[in-house]
Amino acid sequence: MNSREIALKVLMDVHQNGAFSNYSINKYLKEKDNIKDENLIREIVYGVIENILYLDYIISKLSNIKVEKIDPKILDILRIGVYQMAFMDKIPHRAAVNESVNLAKKYGHKGIVGFTNGILRNFSRNKEDLMKIDTKDKLEYLSIKYSHPRWMIERWIKEFSLEFTEKLLISNNSKPKLNIRVNTLKIRRDELRTILSDYGYTVYNTEYASDGLIVEDPIRITEIEEFKNGYFTIQDESSMLVAQILSPKENAIVMDLCSAPGGKSTHIGQIMNNKGKIISWDIYEHKLNLVRENAKRLGITIINTEVQDATELNHDMIETADYCIVDAPCSGLGIIRRRPEIKWNRKEEDIKDLTEMQKKIINNAGKYLKPGGVMVYSTCTIEKKENIDVVQGFLKENKNFKLSGFSSFLCSTQNIDTAEKGYVQLFPNIHGTDGFFIARLIKENI
Repeated sequence: MNSREIALKVLMDVHQNGAFSNYSINKYLKEKDNIKDENLIREIVYGVIENILYLDYIISKLSNIKVEKIDPKILDILRIGVYQMAFMDKIPHRAAVNESVNLAKKYGHKGIVGFTNGILRNFSRNKEDLMKIDTKDKLEYLSIKYSHPRWMIERWIKEFSLEFTEKLLISNNSKPKLNIRVNTLKIRRDELRTILSDYGYTVYNTEYASDGLIVEDPIRITEIEEFKNGYFTIQDESSMLVAQILSPKENAIVMDLCSAPGGKSTHIGQIMNNKGKIISWDIYEHKLNLVRENAKRLGITIINTEVQDATELNHDMIETADYCIVDAPCSGLGIIRRRPEIKWNRKEEDIKDLTEMQKKIINNAGKYLKPGGVMVYSTCTIEKKENIDVVQGFLKENKNFKLSGFSSFLCSTQNIDTAEKGYVQLFPNIHGTDGFFIARLIKENI
């Protein structure tokens, strides 16, 4: 299979089987050694998913068959062809058309080949006019232009503003930089930065997280010895801040209620200098395997994994923990730039169901803490209903808890005004991180 066929296979996997794009790409790239092709595959896959509504809008102008009636495989082939011509300046139009036609020959019948060829050649000749969005409805324009569901845009305009929302949509369709967390049990951040620079990577420090590095064009970075030896792990800066804001002391007992794949649990172990006890829960055994694998590679031995549904109260654990992390299941609307398929997998009604789950988990976590204990509640969403509303609802029902400021735990408080109040909402268009919410609460001695 060439690179465009692999991209097609991944898109079919995502659109027809509900696969996560990053997992599917990695599955198909296992036997792939050509770095240039790998970049092309990723660019096409993420580009098509990010811009799918816009691409379908263009195709609808060119096709005498309604988009929803086109065979899904052929539709993805058309999207791949149109995307390359519309957004990838270095790809000649002739190559984009020919490669897509070759795919149509393999995955369709003779009539489909002519159909594919006709649409793509027509687009190539009339690209400028066909890319214009013919609507006076601002919401419809934004939805098509940035390929986000209309309901999502309406929510964000109401919550934030039209100007803010457009900037957010642009950020959601941008390519995120790779963030890595240095394992300070094995190496200092400045030492690892020097080593990675010697490999030829462009590396610089994260702004808010003390253990983070940002790596430009991180080709094959998980294949270098330093990764295999546990000197670092891949984790977004916003996610690193959870353990940093929790700031657990050595020899403490910490509970991570929704722990897989283990980024926060292993970071806690790192901050505690691998001294104490971390109880890491998840509902699925196979996800806990990821926690164990990560802990082993990073050399962290104080993590105890247990299958446990965080929504169910475990009476044996009441008032046993010094610290709790609730990284709650959420809508994921803060990580669209990393997993663009989330835009299409989520429905507005999902948010209400998720908030009910989040409330159960945070209430249970409050019971597990000893008096004087600290809890961090976090999500990877920008939805107020899942974030500050959940925290404020919890505080209203639990008068022995209060928010605790954490400005001193951050390397920088640039654009973070609420840290001293005990919570922060991060946005990709403001902070350059994933969209993430973090609140720090203390259980008072009463």
